[in-house]
Amino acid sequence: MPTHHQGTPQEELALNTYIKLTRATDAVLSDLYPGGKLHGLTPSQFGTLEALYHLGEMCQGEIGEKILRSSGNMTLVIVNLEKRGLVRRQRDKNDRRQINVNLTNAGRAFVKKTFPTHVADILERFSLLSPQEQETLGRLLKKLGGPHTGSPK
Repeated sequence: MPTHHQGTPQEELALNTYIKLTRATDAVLSDLYPGGKLHGLTPSQFGTLEALYHLGEMCQGEIGEKILRSSGNMTLVIVNLEKRGLVRRQRDKNDRRQINVNLTNAGRAFVKKTFPTHVADILERFSLLSPQEQETLGRLLKKLGGPHTGSPK
C-alpha cells in the first residue's frame, strides 16, 4: 500500500520507496527466518556465528559492527550463544580489559552444517532478480546505506 501522505511529489516518492524497501526487507527476512528464527537462532545470533566462522575471533564490539548491532544487544546475543555452547568468551592476553569471542567446536560444526542451506535459501530468493539486477540493487543499497551528510530531525 502506498503512502497516504499528501505532500510534495518528492515526499511521496521517498515515502513510497521507503515502504517498498521496508516491505521487501521484511519479506526476505521472513523467508530466511520463518518464525523469527533460523535453526533455532535469531538473525543476530546466526550472523554472529557466521562472522566468527568466516572472520575468526573478534571482540564483541567488532562483531556488532560487522552485523550492525549495538553493543548492548551484542552482550545478550553472546551470552545466549555461550549458554548454548556455541561460543566462548576469553580475556585478551595483551589487554585484559578486552574480551574476545570465538567459536567452540560445537559452534564451528553448527555453522559448517547450516550455512550451506542458508546460502541456498538466499540464492533461491535472489534468483527472482537477474545478476545485473542484483548488482544494481547492491550498488543502490550501498549508496543508500553509506555516509549521509544530513541528519534526521
